[in-house]
Amino acid sequence: MSLFRIYKPKAYPSSSSTSTRLRVLLSNHSFYGLLYDPLISQHYRFCPTASDVPNRPFSTSAFTLFHLLAPCRFPSQALKFKASAILYAKPFSSSSAPNGDDDHGVSSLTMVESESECDFDADVGKTTVGLLHSLDDDEGYSTVGDSTMVELENGLNEEGIVVDSMVASDNNDDVGLERCERHLNVASRDPVEVYRELRNAKKGAKQTRCDWEIMQQVFSYFGKSGWASNQALAIYIGMSFFPTAVQKFRNFFFKKCSADVFKYVVSLGPSDDAVKFLFPIFVEYCLEEFPDEIKRFRGMIESADLTKPHTWFPFARAMKRKIIYHCGPTNSGKTYNALQRFMEAKKGIYCSPLRLLAMEVFDKVNAHGVYCSLLTGQEKKYVPFSNHIACTVEMVSTDELYDVAVIDEIQVMADPCRGYAWTRALLGLKADEIHLCGDPSVLSIVRKICAETGDHLHEQHYDRFKPLVVEAKTLLGDLKKIRSGDCVVAFSRREIFEVKMAIEKHTNHRCCVIYGALPPETRRQQATLFNDQDNEFDVLVASDAVGMGLNLNIRRVIFYSLSKYNGDKIVPVPASQVKQIAGRAGRRGSRYPDGLTTTLHLEDLDYLIECLKQPFVEVRKVGLFPFFEQVELFAGQLPNVTFCHLLEKFGENCRLDGSYFLCRHDHIKKVANMLEKVQGLSLEDRFNFCFAPVNIRDPKAMYHLLRFASAYSQNVPVNIAMGMPKGSARNDSELLDLETKHQVLSMYMWLSNHFKEETFPYVKKAEAMATDIADLLGQSLTKANWKPESRQAGKPKAQRKEDGYERPRSLIKLYEKKRLEKASQHKLLEKVVA
Repeated sequence: MSLFRIYKPKAYPSSSSTSTRLRVLLSNHSFYGLLYDPLISQHYRFCPTASDVPNRPFSTSAFTLFHLLAPCRFPSQALKFKASAILYAKPFSSSSAPNGDDDHGVSSLTMVESESECDFDADVGKTTVGLLHSLDDDEGYSTVGDSTMVELENGLNEEGIVVDSMVASDNNDDVGLERCERHLNVASRDPVEVYRELRNAKKGAKQTRCDWEIMQQVFSYFGKSGWASNQALAIYIGMSFFPTAVQKFRNFFFKKCSADVFKYVVSLGPSDDAVKFLFPIFVEYCLEEFPDEIKRFRGMIESADLTKPHTWFPFARAMKRKIIYHCGPTNSGKTYNALQRFMEAKKGIYCSPLRLLAMEVFDKVNAHGVYCSLLTGQEKKYVPFSNHIACTVEMVSTDELYDVAVIDEIQVMADPCRGYAWTRALLGLKADEIHLCGDPSVLSIVRKICAETGDHLHEQHYDRFKPLVVEAKTLLGDLKKIRSGDCVVAFSRREIFEVKMAIEKHTNHRCCVIYGALPPETRRQQATLFNDQDNEFDVLVASDAVGMGLNLNIRRVIFYSLSKYNGDKIVPVPASQVKQIAGRAGRRGSRYPDGLTTTLHLEDLDYLIECLKQPFVEVRKVGLFPFFEQVELFAGQLPNVTFCHLLEKFGENCRLDGSYFLCRHDHIKKVANMLEKVQGLSLEDRFNFCFAPVNIRDPKAMYHLLRFASAYSQNVPVNIAMGMPKGSARNDSELLDLETKHQVLSMYMWLSNHFKEETFPYVKKAEAMATDIADLLGQSLTKANWKPESRQAGKPKAQRKEDGYERPRSLIKLYEKKRLEKASQHKLLEKVVA
């Protein structure tokens, strides 16, 4: 080993000297890293970076490496020294200066070490001596025999700068070598052996305060390490328990650690190397100290295992299914071809995304002479001798065997809330032939799923019968330009009624209305009214609910705005949704075969064109949600927690393949939290009640769900306990009340289909009341000319806006502005005359 000593010159060089860097070349070891510390003027410490150097004389020329260089397993700590003057160094290979002169007149520089642990030796008040390791060749340094060469990258002027080489005493050399050997010995030991040594030790070695502080930092770094917490999952140490385990391991380590191991970890410092050294010891400690916690968490993980969902349906896997993907945009005939094959089959099932579409297929298929039954969450209509069934996708039975199955709008399997139902239908349907209808966004993931299931995939691609045309001229905010067959699309209930009022007030057109809160029967009635040419209702005002589920004769789709409130903030409407809605314009066989689309405001037109030009975004993951049996198995690991907390734990601990995500279940958790007030419900009862179709933002609807659950838990007949309205709505408040009443009745019918019939004995009465209220809603909408109200009581919350398109001003205000201005001017004139 070679050591070096640095001297300070008698005279300082000029401040214009360039910054220097000391490079060390040593052949004894292969080196792996290089750190720098600038030496600055007196009263300052060595700084870690050049940017930290104070602006003092000579500071620009005082950057000299004076830092321990160590192998990668031993990264050094930052050294802190106080210097009495600027330090300069020059290469040396002998006792003489580079110019051949001896270092006469050069005095030794006194330096003081400040609380640091490293492979560096310094004699306080005496000559400063340090141990150097060599650099790796790939750092650009060469090896020169067995000697140490220190080289300045930028040469200083030669005035007074001398670095002398020396050979340290045998004692100092032996100390450095001994320390290196101890570190190498610790690093090469088996972690199990190290842990046993710690466990058997009665008491750990005493350490300096500085070492304790560094070790505190090491364990703080360990506890925050994402790598360590992820690796701990392999031994079933969960994320929630990991900090506790680290804290107990830290206390154990501090009490039992030997001097060699302690010093070695301190030399590593708070780094990834320290984490990787400590982690195997941490594993041994956890396996011995936390067997119960590991066993419990392992049971949770195994019961929340959602990997390989295709294996959940062994009977479907035993079949050689043929999958036909009808891929194309709206109005391309893909669903029509699939339904033709459905009606030709001896036994078939049609899976719909909406009750409304299931009812439409039910009517159409029976009209063609094919007996077909209807099954939705709220309705069961059994047709005698029928071998076909139209149902909503959530009601699909994976136990029945079919010849042909049709899954419509297959791209909804990527929906964050409902996607699990489409995934379950695709994986679990026992059908020889399955027809998927949808856009190209999920084609890639369907291919991957079919490769896993062993099903044969056949693709059929479609184009629109006639291309969709974007009108270059918008309406410029003028609803007087509305024409027969137009559909104005708005994204809130309030906007829908404002548009309806403005059109009917300033034009001769009458408007039909469709939005999501309306019952399917009312939406069908409004669609029929709009499609009929023999009445005055020739304009449709609708929400995004018009995007699927209805056959409409639309000439032109006009977007009132291209932004909507998503429950948290105002965001641009997704391009896929814009395409779906705009594609409703024009229909083969209708009086408007050519489809047109535009916007109400000019500023929205560019975004509309951009959305229609964009290709479909490829979906990489589809939704999953556990069956009740899986939730029940998971609940066995946590017997004393609430159902809401159980769902949260399941979401935290479930395992998924890379092709799937866990569907959002905020709605379910909110209902579960409310149902905690109800005693006597089994786990399965709570699970089923949480899936009831209830608007969680409607306090009246939530109250009735709570009342139904309370009566059910007491094993008494559940009453409707709701009066029938006297007539159609006369204002928006009464219209909202009709909507709520129908939702409560729909919920009652849904519960009657999922629980014992004797506990919900008034199903017939509920169906009759729901039909009457749907008629009253239809009547109310045809004459609605009032200002809409908010469903939420109290002051509405401020809506945060996202970068993009803002919600336009109220159309009522746009049209009433001039009239109010004229009226105010007229009143002012009357006052002046008076």
